[in-house]
Amino acid sequence: MELAYYSDYAVRLVNTEEPARRKDSLTSVEAVRELFGSSTQAARRAGDADVTRFRGVRARLRAVFEAADRGEQEQAVHLLNSLLLEFPVSPQVSGHEYLDESGNPRWHMHLAEHPSNATAGYAAIAAMGLAFHLTEYGVDRLGLCQAAPCRNAYLDTSTNRSRRYCSDRCATRANVAAYRARKRREAEAPGAGPERTGRTEDSPQRTSETAEPSTPPTPVPAADPAER
Repeated sequence: MELAYYSDYAVRLVNTEEPARRKDSLTSVEAVRELFGSSTQAARRAGDADVTRFRGVRARLRAVFEAADRGEQEQAVHLLNSLLLEFPVSPQVSGHEYLDESGNPRWHMHLAEHPSNATAGYAAIAAMGLAFHLTEYGVDRLGLCQAAPCRNAYLDTSTNRSRRYCSDRCATRANVAAYRARKRREAEAPGAGPERTGRTEDSPQRTSETAEPSTPPTPVPAADPAER
């Protein structure tokens, strides 16, 4: 199992809540079990008490992302370390379910948790996965979506550290909002309005009804017959 997969555990749990919208999808045992994904055996350990426990871990994981988003790197690391101490795991080399072309195991790191309940197992994996991501890419790669009021968590793996949104949908929505705001500012700016067309309220454009009649041309006198 890839270590990047473990870091996604933290993101999935944090994003079960949208505080600004007052939405929370973590309201049942079924919702808790869905967070485990393909780990059906671990999911079966979940019970009613895990709903409340999962919410507690979620708040602590969000606090890590919030500190990173504020640029408080030491605080983010401190909060993450407290989770690692409370929910330990045992890294192991594993090769199950992964075979190369020769039929040999594809060895990889596996995080073996020793949980007393479903929450402890999930929290251990989420915290360790987040720690791997943080040390590999940096604290500033833990982000919160800038498309208000979303604020979903995401992991930035871009080459130029440019990610600001949790999804393409939020990026598009933010770009459209910025465009509309810019157009409003341009319309409200001094000098906007009639002057942009080359006219002012004091100097309205003439029309056929208000224009002064043009001066008729001076007639040319006829030539004297005697001069012909």
